[in-house]
Order: sequence, then C-alpha cells, then structure tokens
Amino acid sequence: MESSVTTALLAALAYYICYAGNWMFGQCMIERPIVVGMVAGLFLGDMRTGIMVGAALEAIFMGAVNIGGQVSAEPASATVFAVVFVLSSGIDADAALTLAVPIGVLMGFVSMAINNVAFNAFVPFIDAAAERDDVKAITRINFGAWGLRFGIFALIMFFGVLAGQEAVSALVSGIPDVVMRGFKAAGGFMPAVGFAILAKMLWSKELAPYFLLGFILVIYLQLPLIAVCAIGIVIVAAVASRDMDLMNLKKSLKNKGTASSESDEVEDFLS
Repeated sequence: MESSVTTALLAALAYYICYAGNWMFGQCMIERPIVVGMVAGLFLGDMRTGIMVGAALEAIFMGAVNIGGQVSAEPASATVFAVVFVLSSGIDADAALTLAVPIGVLMGFVSMAINNVAFNAFVPFIDAAAERDDVKAITRINFGAWGLRFGIFALIMFFGVLAGQEAVSALVSGIPDVVMRGFKAAGGFMPAVGFAILAKMLWSKELAPYFLLGFILVIYLQLPLIAVCAIGIVIVAAVASRDMDLMNLKKSLKNKGTASSESDEVEDFLS
C-alpha cells in the first residue's frame, strides 16, 4: 500500500509541475505528453520508458485542438496514467496507450467543468479589484485561483492513480492474451490516427509533395526518422532561402517602379 501511495504522490507531483507550470509561465508547452512522460518517468525511476510513452502519446494528441473553452482531451493526465500503467502494472506500452487515451478524454470534460463552471465564481472578484485598480488583490486572486485549480487536478490525479493502479493490475491479470494482443494492436494504430488528424488540418496542394516524399523515404527507402528529419531541415533551408530571394526581388522591383513613377511625375510637372 505504501508503494502505491508513493507512486500516486509522485505521479500527482509530476502532473502538477507540468500542467500547472505550463500556465504559470505563459503556456510554455511543458504540459505536452513528451515532456510530461519524461518528468513522470524521471520521478518513477525510468525516464527512458517515460519518454517513449510520452512520444507515442504526442503522436496521438498532436492534432487535438482546444478552441476557446472547449477541450477535446487533456493529454497530460493520459500520459501520467500511461507511464504509471507501464512502470507499475507491467502493461505493454501499446496496451497502456489504449487504456490511457479515454482517461485523457474524460479529464477533458472534467477540465471544462472546473474551468468554465466552478472557476467562473472568481470573475466578479477580479472585476471588482480591476475597478478599484487594486493590483495586489488581482495578483492574489490570480495566483490563489491558479493554485486551487491545479491543486484540484493534482488531487484527482492522486486518487485516480491510487485507485486505478490496483484496479488496472487486477484487470490486467484477468484479461485473456487474445484481448491483450488486441489492445496492443489498437495502441499501435493510435499514433497513425493522430498523425492523420494533424495531416487533415494541414493538408494543402502545396504541402502534398512533401507528404509524398516523406512516405517514399520511410516506406520504400526505409530511411530512419533521424535521416528523414535531416532531409526535411535541408528542404526547409532551401525553400526559405528561395522565398527570401523572391521577397527581395519583389521589393527591388517595387522600389524601381516607385522611383520611375516619381521621375515621370517630376518630368510632367516641369513640362
């Protein structure tokens, strides 16, 4: 039991540092799965596995977009749970992804409820302090609401991990091998689904050749991802250089056109 409590505390702490810290420092993206996985893995004793799980979930949630108060999913919680499942319950990483993704969706609904309903109670106090031009009161309310909000999320994470660890361990021990293989297969497909969602958002006829080039490099030439990234960097540098030359050329032509127009006006005036 003590180890379960310790694991839950460390998981909640990793979640709090990444999720709360992200909004403390101007949404610096430390709540992304690859960072959360690294921190959770570091706290739980296996940073390498944490980074691998976080990278897999990053691919899944890369295309998840939150607009306004609507939250499609909360990937930080899914990442922490996935790392805990892998390191504490002995679940295969792909199967852990399948179990963790619904948790991220559920936490998205919890996040909407807390942010858009419960914490609207602080708005009148902020407005009143702003009318009084009371900077100290605004600062206290801001940081107090920040601590309370993410403290609630951390408590949910703590009790979720504490209860879920035993439940998941019991569940896994009773799952037939054929079902577990199905979970692993589904987990392997999820990054592809995430990339497909992102590609649908970014797709254009200008980008289509680069997607096709990447597909050929990986599938037919079987280049490693590092090599593909290096080729991508070279292409970006070449395209950026060409675009810069075109911009300079257009600016030069525009300046020449302006100078010619001014010269014609002077000649007309003198004549």
